[in-house]
Amino acid sequence: MANSITIENLNAGYGAVRVLNGVSMRIGSGETVALLGTNGNGKSTIIKCIMGAVTPTAGRVTIEIDGHQYDPSAMKTKDIVNLGVVLVPEGRRLFPKLTVEENLLLGAYRRTARRTITRSLEYCYATFPRLRERRRQLSGSMSGGEQQMLALARGLMTAPKILIVDEPSVGLAPIMVREVIRKIGELKKEQQLTVLMAEQNFNQATKICERGYFIVHGQIAFVGNSHEELSNNELVRKIYLGAPVKN
Repeated sequence: MANSITIENLNAGYGAVRVLNGVSMRIGSGETVALLGTNGNGKSTIIKCIMGAVTPTAGRVTIEIDGHQYDPSAMKTKDIVNLGVVLVPEGRRLFPKLTVEENLLLGAYRRTARRTITRSLEYCYATFPRLRERRRQLSGSMSGGEQQMLALARGLMTAPKILIVDEPSVGLAPIMVREVIRKIGELKKEQQLTVLMAEQNFNQATKICERGYFIVHGQIAFVGNSHEELSNNELVRKIYLGAPVKN
């Protein structure tokens, strides 16, 4: 069944401050889509609109789950999560004084997830062997890369249909960035997930995505269907990669 997100002419902000200006995007069923751009350009606001935490002032977001359509602006965030739309937030947001396994089990609070909790836990340990090794360790004592893997695994424990990952590379060493983003690509294929990934690390993110949207000042400035197409765009090269624009 189709699990997708469609964003049409979305305007949103905070009080009198407008952040998004006519944003349109589509994350098709089974796709991995990258939302690219530097800090302060609206990536997190788009995610908040999808999760019902920010109400658009114009335009709309439509979430399709198993062929049924939903308007997140008319829903509570917990009800959006119960549909199977799960956010792995920026900064991980783990419970540092709980163990790895306790964090994972807390992810399985959704009724659908509780039915498969044993199988999901084993899958997470098989996918992230380090978590099995550290299952009795307090999550706050783990490295940044290990914590990011735990955050991803906790998201998987909810039995998601659509997985949204916000800035998974923040604070990680380059080798861990490659590993975490590679894992996201593998999970998408193995679990047949629809994935939206907001990310600043251009080179790694675009290698696992079918499509990338580049956002500047709250507007989609360019859409590319491959790493090469995005990296060869002059605007992307100037703002994101630091290359000069040809006259």
